[in-house]
Amino acid sequence: MAVQVFIRDGAVILEGELTIYFAAEIKAHLIDALEKVQKPLIELNLEHVSDLDTAGLQLLLMARSVAAAAGRVLAIRGPSSTVVEVFELCGLQAWLHDGLGEAA
Repeated sequence: MAVQVFIRDGAVILEGELTIYFAAEIKAHLIDALEKVQKPLIELNLEHVSDLDTAGLQLLLMARSVAAAAGRVLAIRGPSSTVVEVFELCGLQAWLHDGLGEAA
């Protein structure tokens, strides 16, 4: 299943496989969605991400940098168990739990 990027209720939502196989496709859609949400705190819902590899993780870190460059904060909401597992393996669990979208 490919990944889908859309906006609902002012939040950016990713669904599907956030992997190297779809990274190029996802990048442009993700940046576009981030630019469309004009709020200081951008919520990124990852509840329905079924797979996440290092390419997908790199895209999420890029999204955080894009938001920061625009003076905004990217906060992850509703991470799937897959997302939680990868973030814990990479030492990024603080980004999931601090409520501000900032990794420690």
